Amino acid sequence: MLQGKTALVTGGAARIGAACIDALAAAGADVVVHFHTSGEEAQEVAKSARTRGVRARTVQGDLASEEETRELFSSALKLTGGIDILVNSASIFPSQPVGGADFASLAENSRVNAWAPLLLSQLFAAQERYAERETAPEAGSLGNIVNLLDTRITDYDRHHAAYSLSKRTLFSITRMLSVEYAPAIKVNAMAPGLILPPRGEGQEYLTKMAGTNPMRRYGTLTDITSTLLYLITTTFITGQVIFVDGGRRTRGSMYGT
Repeated sequence: MLQGKTALVTGGAARIGAACIDALAAAGADVVVHFHTSGEEAQEVAKSARTRGVRARTVQGDLASEEETRELFSSALKLTGGIDILVNSASIFPSQPVGGADFASLAENSRVNAWAPLLLSQLFAAQERYAERETAPEAGSLGNIVNLLDTRITDYDRHHAAYSLSKRTLFSITRMLSVEYAPAIKVNAMAPGLILPPRGEGQEYLTKMAGTNPMRRYGTLTDITSTLLYLITTTFITGQVIFVDGGRRTRGSMYGT
């Protein structure tokens, strides 16, 4: 399905990012696993990807640093010769109530969750293969950017104010770039709901929270990765967000997303 393509996944060493790496590798794409501090985990994810018969490398970088973000993309290019698919999966998720939000926390969340994906997208689009944007490429040559949002962007999450604002910004970035980078690059997003428990929580968390969406269940990593592959392989969808959330967004959406 994706033979001959190369994908860079930020936060690819764990959780949803690691699942994306595995799915892309299973579909035939060579992969680059980005990590910040989880070096050993990244190596294991890359090792597992190689069992799929593809090439897999790792790159390190702190997405809170513009310099390191630029360097990690440059390293990925040197290792592969070019990136066809960019998945912006990495994020931070600090707990902070609306009443306690401050500029420092907003800046911290925005740097990692919104600014880094924007910068990486800019670097992705600056590749020579996408320079001639006025001419629509053949379907097989389309570039793909997929951003990871959160179903919380449609609701009021009083406990994660800065996080929610940064993900809402990434939603706007997705829409903007889908126009800016057409027709050579498709830019879409996924907004997961109840897929994995927060760090430190177990399976019982998912069971307890299953009633918070109309489907009264929780999703799986396969729900995420099948959506990812669909967004990459379809040739006529851009600027869209697919909510993989069991319908949670339909319960009192504040913004009409």
